[in-house]
Amino acid sequence: MTEPASVPKPAPETLPAADAWAHVLGLPCTLTVDMPMPGFTVADVLRLQANAVVDSHWRVGVDVPLRLNGELIASGEFEVVGNHLAVRLTELA
Repeated sequence: MTEPASVPKPAPETLPAADAWAHVLGLPCTLTVDMPMPGFTVADVLRLQANAVVDSHWRVGVDVPLRLNGELIASGEFEVVGNHLAVRLTELA
C-alpha cells in the first residue's frame, strides 16, 4: 500500500469559510492522475510483467488531468522532486 501524498496542511484560519467546512475536512478522498494511453490493447495488457516499462508516448510538458473522487478538478504536469515523481498543478478546473 502506498503512502498518502505529502501535502502541506493550510492553517485553519486560511481555509475559506473554515467553520462551514470543519465537519468534512477530515473525510478521505481519492486523488488520481490520469495518463491516457491511446492505442493500448488487451494484447499489451497480457504482455505486462514485473519490471516492465510501458512507453506512454506522453510528451514532457503536456498536462495530465487530476481527478478527485472521479471529478476533474485540475490539470498538471509531471516533474521529478528528489527521488519522487510529482505533479505540479498548472490549472484548476
